[in-house]
Amino acid sequence: MNLAHALRILETALLCGHQALSVRDMATLFQDALGEEDILTLLAQLQTEWEAKGIELVQVASGWRFQSRPQMREYLDRLHPEKPPRYTRATLETLAIIAYRQPVTRGDMEDIRGVTINSLLLKQLEDRGWVEVIGHREAPGRPALFATTKQFLDDLGLSSLGDLPPLEAMGQANVQMLADAVAGASPHAELLLAAPDTASGDADPATAELALSAVQEMPEPDFADPASPV
Repeated sequence: MNLAHALRILETALLCGHQALSVRDMATLFQDALGEEDILTLLAQLQTEWEAKGIELVQVASGWRFQSRPQMREYLDRLHPEKPPRYTRATLETLAIIAYRQPVTRGDMEDIRGVTINSLLLKQLEDRGWVEVIGHREAPGRPALFATTKQFLDDLGLSSLGDLPPLEAMGQANVQMLADAVAGASPHAELLLAAPDTASGDADPATAELALSAVQEMPEPDFADPASPV
């Protein structure tokens, strides 16, 4: 197959698609006439061609997609001035704990944060498609085990959990740094902090100061990527 023609086919499919495309999806465009290495080479070429434009080609958890560059967000927001969802610090801290130490139970999260977690907070994260129950721990009551989803990675513009900032690089040891790491993992993340919400279980400063240490002492998460885009 003519590779220049294949490049244009691939570019069109990515621009017109409503969601990210995996390499396997792209292979079907060519009825498997092109192998994975050929497709990855074409993707790299496309990335180079779009370097000077306001749109970039990126790899996320579910595959490859075109998206606006971070510096374009200010202008695009003028077309759609509605505000994205706002999340409390408690919500971000809980999401960060799940992201870095999954799979975890609600009890694990409460031990780390030092406060009770409102069930509505977890439901909010589930409804947003960022976390899900992947099983139950073999312990009294068989508590649910929570983990992040491909949607979470896609919304943050990450290809895998390993792309999250490392815990040891986050500086001051408090749980807010976890939340900041998740919120800052991608300029495309719709994670805007609301004012502290005591009713929803925001940790007080003394509790927060110890929380990251507690997280770091837990067993290392398994980032053997369950969300492979290929």
